[in-house]
Amino acid sequence: MQPRNMSMSGVVDLAAVKAAQEAKAKAEQVRAEAARQGGTGAVSPADLVIDVDEAGFERDVLQRSAEVPVVIDFWAEWCQPCKQLSPVLERLAVEYNGRFLLAKIDVDANQMLMQQFGIQGIPAVFAVVAGQALPLFQGAAGEQQIRETLDQLVAVAEQRFGLTGLTVDPEAEPGGVPTAAPAEGPYDAALNAAAQALDAGDLDGAVRAYQNVLADDPAHPEAKLGLAQAELLRRVQGMDPQKVRQEAAEKPKDAQAQIAAADLDLVGGHVEDAFSRLIDTVQRTAGDDRDAVRRRLLELFEVVGPEDPRVVAARRALARALF
Repeated sequence: MQPRNMSMSGVVDLAAVKAAQEAKAKAEQVRAEAARQGGTGAVSPADLVIDVDEAGFERDVLQRSAEVPVVIDFWAEWCQPCKQLSPVLERLAVEYNGRFLLAKIDVDANQMLMQQFGIQGIPAVFAVVAGQALPLFQGAAGEQQIRETLDQLVAVAEQRFGLTGLTVDPEAEPGGVPTAAPAEGPYDAALNAAAQALDAGDLDGAVRAYQNVLADDPAHPEAKLGLAQAELLRRVQGMDPQKVRQEAAEKPKDAQAQIAAADLDLVGGHVEDAFSRLIDTVQRTAGDDRDAVRRRLLELFEVVGPEDPRVVAARRALARALF
């Protein structure tokens, strides 16, 4: 296992696309299976804080992160700041009532995990969402800062990955984590085919697989997002970034030059730059060129997500530019 940082800023990459789709599908399947069996899949409050070691990391953290954000507290018995931070995290895990799971890892007993996460000092707190590691903070932190960080984490986990957390029942027996096999959804085969195509670098195949889902269900959210991102990645494949950016700098009124540069901006995680570039180009162009820029901007909105605040702001700016 080699963890990597997951940016909350909307950077587009194949691993994030695939992880989001798989996490949403997994979460939906677990909830559907619990409902089918007439249960809630509820856990005890005692199950919200768990001790994790290297042997159980994949099961207890990576696999669970497809159902709920997992916050990892790296600590040691000799660490005095840890003794102040850990009780706060444990209390908040219960207070947040299943919106995240707290995994405690003793670094003295789990040196390999400490090295894999690149931890230089403790306490160190990470989150894992859909198998992706995200650094939250290191060292002492005030409760208000911790709450703000956790609020952002659970919001991103729900909006981007569909993870609504665990159902908590004070009457449930500890250790009552649902283990039933998830039911297959109607589009699992096509979405799995898209994920496999992405893994293989077959962007044409991924596009076709998403289109197959949308042909039957035009509003399917995962397929719409996946198609927009796969098409974006296909467009930038083989581009010479230096040449594209030079041409865009030399030709500020060239719609196609600005569109290509905006695609590169977004793939590189420069979301606001991509949006601003195209809105400025809308103001400089007219006719078919202007419409082409507008359409590409709407496509990029789909890639980032309609609820993202940067998309909301850019939509307003586009409206002002058009009218």
